[in-house]
Order: sequence, then C-alpha cells, then structure tokens
Amino acid sequence: MKNLPYILMVLLGGVLYGMMSSFVKLFYTFGYNAAELSFGQALGSAFVLAPTILLIKERNTVLLDRKGVISLLLTGAAIGMSNFLYYQSVSYIPASLAIVILMQFTWISLLLDWLFYRVRPRKVELLTVLLILIGTVLASGIFEQEIQSFSWMGVAFALATSFTYASYIVANSRIKNETAWQVKSTLIMTGSAICIFMVNAKTIITSQHFDVNYGYMILFLSVFGTTIPTVLFVKSIPKIGAGISSILMTIELPIAVICAHSILGESLSKIQLLGILTMLGAIVWMNYVKSKKQST
Repeated sequence: MKNLPYILMVLLGGVLYGMMSSFVKLFYTFGYNAAELSFGQALGSAFVLAPTILLIKERNTVLLDRKGVISLLLTGAAIGMSNFLYYQSVSYIPASLAIVILMQFTWISLLLDWLFYRVRPRKVELLTVLLILIGTVLASGIFEQEIQSFSWMGVAFALATSFTYASYIVANSRIKNETAWQVKSTLIMTGSAICIFMVNAKTIITSQHFDVNYGYMILFLSVFGTTIPTVLFVKSIPKIGAGISSILMTIELPIAVICAHSILGESLSKIQLLGILTMLGAIVWMNYVKSKKQST
C-alpha cells in the first residue's frame, strides 16, 4: 500500500493533537489563558521551523509567488483560530466533551469539499455523517446531566473550532505538492501566530505571565502540539486528500477522551462510551468501504 507511510503520519499527528487539550487544561491551573498559550505555541513553532528552510537542497522548491504565500498564511490562520477556539472551549467544558464536538469537522470537511470544489459526498459518507451525529448526542453526556449544566459558551467555541479545523484540512489538501514542506510549515505557523495575535492583541500585550515556566510550557506545546503535527500533515494530507485525512484524524477522539479520563480524572459513562464507539465505528466503516472501491 503506497500511501501507508502518509496514513501513519496523519494518524501520529492526530494522536499528538488529541493529547494537547488535557495538558492545556492542566496549564490553566497555573493562571494562563487560551490567548497566551495558543499564541506562544504558534510563534514558538514558527521559530522552530524557520531554520529548517536552510536544509533545503533544491533551491527552486523554496520559491513561492505572492498568491502561494498568502494561501499558506491563510491556511495557518485557520489552524491558529482552531487552536485558540479549542483552548477556549476546554476552559468552559470538559476536554472529553470538547473533542466530541470538534469531531464534527469530519462531515464539515466533506461539506466544504462539496460546496467549494464540487466533490459530491457518496451515500456511504452521508450515512456516516448520520451515525456520527447520533454518536455525538450519546457521547456528549446529555442524558446524564441537565441541559442547564452545559456551558453553551464552551459548546459554541467547540463548534466554531470544528468549522475552522475543517477549513484547515480542506485548504491544506489543495496546497501545491512541489512546495518544500519546510516552507509550507513555517508560513502556516507564521500565519497562525499573526492571526491569534490580531484577535487577542490586548490580552497578549498586557500579559504578566511571560516567565520561565511559561517558556517550558510553550516549548512543549510548540514541539509536540504544533511543530511535529504540522510537518506530518503538510507532508501527508496533499498525498491522500482531505476526505481520507479527516477520517484518519478522528483518532484524536479516543486519545483525547483517554487522556481526559487518565490525566484530568473526567468521568466516562457507558452511554458516552457507546457514543464514541458509534462515531469511530462509522468512520472506520466508511474508510473500509472507500479502500475496497479504490482497490477494485
């Protein structure tokens, strides 16, 4: 299977992304906020990635026209807003609920591909969307608690994250393959940092938390939460496409739930587990059907 290395790269990136929400929630206990963490994470990653451009041997792969640079910066803005909105959501709602809502990017990316690029979803994909929505209702824990106990602000942030994340996946799948990954990744993270700063300039400029501990946290988030996943996605998503990538990246769901349960001590009921399994089962089934059709 020639695409296996790229599939594994997407999966690893999804695993690393899935772990981050629990660590961010831990960092909140030290007084940091979503703007500080998401901006530092993006800027730190841009600084880590920038020197890798010097390693490019074929200099012609470095060159990009103005349209290409803007495209990469806007792609970075999408993932930057995704990180910021997601970190905002976990400050209001449990990390396990935030990731369940975020998983709606699976069908939103299919919708965006249809609306903007005329890639019509198949019947199996539409059925998968229905099962994902059913699984979402079960996994949200809405049957175990009163509606009033939900923070609708947190839910709104998580839903906004799913839209921006889907936009990032679709945009990333359309980036030209001949552009070196070092250039792509650096520009994407630069666009991410710029976007987060523009939205949160006042909070960032007046922050009193830029200390040594903040530096350690940002280094961790930058390397494992942004740099490595960004490189993996930039190199792999254009190879296998937005549809399959969005399916594979749902590995974030079980990883995030496991981390939230083991690191943060968040509860997980049998109904919620059933919902998560329903979502994952639907996604795996769709991937299996697609692979069968492609092999015939």
